[in-house]
Amino acid sequence: MTTDASIGLIGIGAMGLPMATNLQRRGHAPWVRDTDPRAVAAATDSGLVACDSAAALAQRCDTVIVVVVDAAQVDDVLFGRGGVVHAERPASAPQQTVVLCSTIAPDDTVRFCDRLAGHGIATVDAPISGGPARAENGTLSMMVAAEAATFARCEPLLREMASALYAVGERVGDGARVKLVNNLLAGINLVAGAEGLSLGSRLGLDRRLLFDVINASSGASWIFSDRMARALVHDFAPRARAGILTKDVALAVQMAADAGVATPLGEQALAVFRATVAAGFGDADDAAVIRTLDPDF
Repeated sequence: MTTDASIGLIGIGAMGLPMATNLQRRGHAPWVRDTDPRAVAAATDSGLVACDSAAALAQRCDTVIVVVVDAAQVDDVLFGRGGVVHAERPASAPQQTVVLCSTIAPDDTVRFCDRLAGHGIATVDAPISGGPARAENGTLSMMVAAEAATFARCEPLLREMASALYAVGERVGDGARVKLVNNLLAGINLVAGAEGLSLGSRLGLDRRLLFDVINASSGASWIFSDRMARALVHDFAPRARAGILTKDVALAVQMAADAGVATPLGEQALAVFRATVAAGFGDADDAAVIRTLDPDF
């Protein structure tokens, strides 16, 4: 296999691996990197080529896509020992670009952008939404903030990963802000949907019938339909882990607090998510919030 030396992807878990295989199917052969041997094994089984460090990957790649869990992991893969900035690239190489797809605080995004700029590396603030199936199909939603020239250079690649590509502006950090507003609503809607289905169940209503009525009525939401369909059949295998959405809602609530904006519903949803994690469901699908409200599920 001929490896496409222009693209690398760091973080090949639930979202990163299907993103990499999508690019592979479209004719690329991205280098990949992860610290989890199981993730590396899954990637190599898919025909992808793994690197021993983020620096080794960055040495080969003009564009480095980062899809790790949180800001601490982003910091480590970019600036830690063996991080991206330590790659030894020839002076003749094109300017390198880091595409940040992780959901992190806007202030962290800006901080990483400034530090990367000090190494001559451009940043695309590009958090994603849509789940593993859409990642594998290249139909993610992506909220992009980047300087115009950087966006123009990366746009063709971004469109291979996201069918819903939203250019939200040139101010790095705005992609993160849009993503956190979305995930705040996702978290609130999920908890509300779980609460409604739990209430109906405790009132003796048929769960499936209630689910169908809600989906056809004003109480419907995409996340209710997706997650509560799983809950109805007791399927809590992780597609989107409860711990991840807990982290995201916490970031959104903190972002609002920093801006002096009250988010009472967000705070209530966050309390339910934290209780879900405390109950041992952090690594389960986030549909497991209903088990916090109704242990019979």
